[in-house]
Amino acid sequence: MKKTVIDLLLLENKQLNKDNFLLKLQSPISVSEIFPGQFVNIEIKEAGEIFLRRPFSVLDVDYQNQTISLLVKILGRGSKKLTEAKGGLTFSTILPLGKSFTMPSKNDRVLLIGGGSGVAPMLFLAKCCGLDPENVHVLIGARSAIDHIDIEDYQPLGKFYFTTEDGTLGEKGYVTNHSLFTNKLKEFTKIYACGPDLMMKAIGRIALENQIFCELSLENMMACGFGVCLCCVEDTKAGHKCVCTDGPVFNVNDLKW
Repeated sequence: MKKTVIDLLLLENKQLNKDNFLLKLQSPISVSEIFPGQFVNIEIKEAGEIFLRRPFSVLDVDYQNQTISLLVKILGRGSKKLTEAKGGLTFSTILPLGKSFTMPSKNDRVLLIGGGSGVAPMLFLAKCCGLDPENVHVLIGARSAIDHIDIEDYQPLGKFYFTTEDGTLGEKGYVTNHSLFTNKLKEFTKIYACGPDLMMKAIGRIALENQIFCELSLENMMACGFGVCLCCVEDTKAGHKCVCTDGPVFNVNDLKW
């Protein structure tokens, strides 16, 4: 799908927990070529002092009904304003942006890891990867149980595991402290992850040490979304790359960490 600027109609704005909201938006054109790992840039017109668009990973796409769902976490004025929006408003949106994940083959056994807002592309990937649920393992990390979102609708897609830093849900610690890493890592043929920088580097190192295919969706600060402002540059073995255009998905072997 060619990068397009369109107005999306807000159909639903649902609060999932204290800081996370689910926004469902209707597109007037086909969304059949939006894939896991890609993102959209939204203009928040209701906040006059906010000039830059805000990037959000795609949580889900209903290809038949042409709707896009976004997971929006309140991080600042822009995202807060968006979570206060009422149904019926339209938002100028640039989509789809960035490169998507490489889809696994039918014989793969995958580990999908999401931290914070990084859970969004992992749930979308779990839905689209086309694997038997027995071969899809999803590990989600958060600070506390209240920071996790409800994933009930996604549970038929695979096996889910949780970590919390305070031990209130799942295993205590970071995602890389989970017993999957100590007991079952060699069972996986591919690892996909999205989350904070330190988490990505920890997962990347583990994947490299164990020679497991790994793709990471980076969360570098973005402004323009199409490679002009150079805010999101990442150092790779092929030189500096813009995460918004050359990524956000990178093979760990290509990163210069």
